[in-house]
Amino acid sequence: MAFEISLTGKTAVITGSNSGIGLGMAWELARAGADVVLNSFTDRAEDHALAKEIADGTGTNARYIQADMSKGDQCRALIEEAGACDILINNAGIQHVAGIPDFPVEKWDAIIAINLSSAFHATAAALPMMRAAGWGRVINVSSAHGLTASPYKSAYIAAKHGVVGLTKTTALETAEEPITANAICPGYVLTPLVESQIPDTMKEYDMGREEVIKNVMLKRQPSKEFATTEQMGGTAVFLCSPAADQITGTTISVDGGWTAL
Repeated sequence: MAFEISLTGKTAVITGSNSGIGLGMAWELARAGADVVLNSFTDRAEDHALAKEIADGTGTNARYIQADMSKGDQCRALIEEAGACDILINNAGIQHVAGIPDFPVEKWDAIIAINLSSAFHATAAALPMMRAAGWGRVINVSSAHGLTASPYKSAYIAAKHGVVGLTKTTALETAEEPITANAICPGYVLTPLVESQIPDTMKEYDMGREEVIKNVMLKRQPSKEFATTEQMGGTAVFLCSPAADQITGTTISVDGGWTAL
């Protein structure tokens, strides 16, 4: 059965969305008709210009609201300032790599705050709005590392596993309402940050671009292809569609087979 996805009249708030996966999701949600609220911790002219570009390119309303996702009160204030939140995308995240004995405490605290606690605070503020509107979608961006593990990423992996658990609890608390909660678990996605790492990795391993992508960067991704930010956005749009009304409390891996290993 064919179905159309129209998110006209819905407002989507996407945390950590002035680049990468979050920005890709904002574009695809706006193309489906949703008004979007972009967010990051900066407050630059180019941040607001991104929102204008989306608005001009899709005919929707798009705004940028600065908020520091490491601070619970600012996470909640972001939702309140948005004024409406039919779709919440908890995407903000940071990373640090170190062994557990050497892992800086301040990095642990920041990663847990931004990658996990921000999702709790934003969800707590958004659910009453969704209930008042009679419809809602909570989409948490976890990771393949929300389902599997690697060494030297203890805080990131703990946070992303926590996001999956928070997703399940949110789904159970809203199970009898027209609100769903799911987690998207990407593998390697070709974001500007990842793209910028390719030349240095080529030099480090003395390999060509395609070789270093396939054999080093995507060693754990069986497809040997990056996912795209557009695919992440398309997955989010699908989860907002009527076809996904009974999909809740689960994870959707967009990882080229990583978690099948």
